[in-house]
Amino acid sequence: MKSRRILARVAIAGLSVSLLFPALAAAERDDDGYPRLMQGPMVGAVTPTQAKIWARTTGEYSVTIEYATNFEMREATQAEPVTAKKADDYVVVIEVDGLEPATEYFYRILVNGEGDKYLKEYPAFRFTTAPPPGTATTFRVAFGSCPKFQDDRAQPIWPVISEFDPDLFLWIGDNIYGDTLDPDILREEYRRQRDIHGLQPLLRNVSSLAVWDDHDFALNNHDRENPIKHEALDVFKDYWPNPSYGLPDTPGVFFTYSYGEVDFFFLDGRFYRDPNDEPDTPEKTMLGAAQFEWLKTELAVSDAIFKVIVSGSGFSKAKGEGGDSWAAFLHERDRLFDFIRDREITGVILASGDSHFGEINVIPWSENGGYDYYDLVSSPLAQRTNDGWLHRRPERRIRPVYFKGSSVGVIDFIFDEEPRLMYRIIDIHGRNVWEPFVLRADELVNGVVSWPEKVHDVSRQRQEFYDDGKGYYEIEAED
Repeated sequence: MKSRRILARVAIAGLSVSLLFPALAAAERDDDGYPRLMQGPMVGAVTPTQAKIWARTTGEYSVTIEYATNFEMREATQAEPVTAKKADDYVVVIEVDGLEPATEYFYRILVNGEGDKYLKEYPAFRFTTAPPPGTATTFRVAFGSCPKFQDDRAQPIWPVISEFDPDLFLWIGDNIYGDTLDPDILREEYRRQRDIHGLQPLLRNVSSLAVWDDHDFALNNHDRENPIKHEALDVFKDYWPNPSYGLPDTPGVFFTYSYGEVDFFFLDGRFYRDPNDEPDTPEKTMLGAAQFEWLKTELAVSDAIFKVIVSGSGFSKAKGEGGDSWAAFLHERDRLFDFIRDREITGVILASGDSHFGEINVIPWSENGGYDYYDLVSSPLAQRTNDGWLHRRPERRIRPVYFKGSSVGVIDFIFDEEPRLMYRIIDIHGRNVWEPFVLRADELVNGVVSWPEKVHDVSRQRQEFYDDGKGYYEIEAED
């Protein structure tokens, strides 16, 4: 009984203090919670002198970063702060300028002037600026498509990608599975994907660049008729700190990006896309007239050794007439390929996703006076594969498809006396799924026939059977 009386007196005393000194009680109470991040940070586009850092906060707070060239953050510099707004979904992009090229920087997020309470176990994250333009710097790109939170909430591919330590990561479509006409649900799917635990090191330390495909545009196989395409574009801009978006009078997610001696051309294959099932006439378009002319202009002025055209939709004929790929837009695709040939633009390679299995296909434009266009296909990052490959016939398969699980594409751009790239598909255990594919820059020149010597024996045998009128998979062979 005595102990109860003591506790009662303590409680009454506390109550009396709050009644007599309300200002003191309010000072001890936390009315703001903990200003902090909900998602992020994520490194966006980096240039030789600038980096963009994306984050999303718990409220309308001032956000900035401290950065330095040493892990201990000695003599750190603060970037110009940005205030998160509710109208912008509490999303901010902090731009850090005046940086040195090809330099590793360490950084940490400050919310309302203080370090994030829940990120204190991470003293600093890092980013590396791009090399000076035209510098023949060897570097690594990882890329992929189709991480589906609904199918795979663990997504074991992300730690594998971090172990490969890429300089850039390219999100090339179906980055979420929104599948909705509600922009708020698109945002919610981005938040769920950004919260994947194994993804955090990649987001925080490696530059991400992104384009969309149908599932993050709105609904499956959606095109220009999407009734929320402008709202979907607003959401995409909020969640991806890309270098730029479209043209002043031509909205979209397309942009160019340079890293040393490689130029990337990221395409918007949805905003202007005619329906897949319309007849493939010369007027039918995936890109729209303005974006198509933009692409031609940018390719023509590029003097990079390699030029990578990035598309959510695959470039080969594999999906057939009316399929959700460039197979339904062959007039426009071939017009682009002819332009590259006629202007003698060298070094073009293709990168795509969407297929739900890993591939290397080739469109042998050397037969048309140009050179061979290789489509490097990476899909899926995190979901079930499918058996659609059994019925699809690209112009030529260079490797048997990889359909045994999630995977990521890795390209090493190697610059020495013989500039070349090496492409691999890596599974969730960090293993090459087949021998690396190597392509030299001097093979991407008009008049050079390169594909026959690069075809895997199994793919060659299968194609020979198919050309003879037999079943493509009639032969018994190990993949």
